[in-house]
Amino acid sequence: MYRLTNTVRPYAWGSTNAIPELLGTEPTGEPQAEMWMGAHPGAPSRIATDTIAELPLNEFIDADPLAALGAPAVDRFGPRLPFLLKILAAGSPLSLQVHPDLAQAKAGFADEESRGIPISAGHRNYKDANHKPEMIVALVPFDGLCGFRHPTEAADLIEALGVDSLKPYADLLRAHPEDAALRETLAAVLTADHEAMAATVAEAVQAAARLAAEPGPFADAYAAYASLAHHYPGDPGVIAAMLLNHVRLQPGEALYLGAGVPHAYIDGLGVEIMANSDNVLRCGLTPKHVDVPELLRIVRFEPGDPGILRPESSPEGEELYETPIDEFRLSRYAIAPGGTPRALDHRTPQILLCTEGSVLLTSADGAELLLARGQSAFVPAAEQVQLTGDGTAFRATVVV
Repeated sequence: MYRLTNTVRPYAWGSTNAIPELLGTEPTGEPQAEMWMGAHPGAPSRIATDTIAELPLNEFIDADPLAALGAPAVDRFGPRLPFLLKILAAGSPLSLQVHPDLAQAKAGFADEESRGIPISAGHRNYKDANHKPEMIVALVPFDGLCGFRHPTEAADLIEALGVDSLKPYADLLRAHPEDAALRETLAAVLTADHEAMAATVAEAVQAAARLAAEPGPFADAYAAYASLAHHYPGDPGVIAAMLLNHVRLQPGEALYLGAGVPHAYIDGLGVEIMANSDNVLRCGLTPKHVDVPELLRIVRFEPGDPGILRPESSPEGEELYETPIDEFRLSRYAIAPGGTPRALDHRTPQILLCTEGSVLLTSADGAELLLARGQSAFVPAAEQVQLTGDGTAFRATVVV
């Protein structure tokens, strides 16, 4: 087992204090958005070995994939760690976005490669040939947007703003079938005249701020939409966001985001896990490229409940967040002093992250590694580890 040294990414939307508070370090005054734990080549974690003081985790895995990952994981996913674990700290809203499924990612990547579009090009949609399902588990109250509202509900919300220029969108939302109504409305919002839309957003936000202060079924959502416009004034994504469910997660609750589901994180601190991909198509709330035709091809126009997840407990003390994919498996352990040591399944590679108190990892040969709050470790496949201590630990691994 190896303690990880991790990179913190300073994206502009990051919180200035949430990650430093978790790590017990002094804030720098700059945004600190994500702490990456894994072997992604963009910012791999680093470990110390008997012979090397600091080695990137991807190079450690590349040197002996079978030893690091185990034969079942290599056979299933290839000689790479198929997930990326993060601490995500949103101080301002992330872009409204969607991810492709595996077939779409492979086809889109191959197409852009064949057309010679550089990976670093601002208008490139597909950075790799993989899909990017993901899940966020709240560590504090966490606000976000996830999936489409039922169109008639979205129409009610928009009409209540009393903005004349929004009436055509409300009318579109009342058409049938529901998927076509959502598709046509989103397309109309994203292709509207820029100046006219900026004026509409400004008027809608004034109304949303007023209605947020009044009792009503959409008060919390109106407050969230007003917050979006504060950070992205005039952005059509503010109106697009009104088509989506507003969600407030309590600590320990989670959202799973599959392919084609539009979403955005607004504010909060959480543990995020995803398949090892960088593919994002943006719908708004960003100065970056928005490819509307490709976006409309990828989005799943399926209204419904966002589906808040809560962990399922096992007799062994593992609290599992069930998801329908195999590239990652995330669970949580609440460790109490004097409790029975928690033996971890050792068939697959795993990353362990302490988010509260401290936990002690003990291997079969008696070696120990203490993780304080915010610290993490990589445990190669076949290494037997037990957890003790007084704290909370998240365990990320794969399904084989």
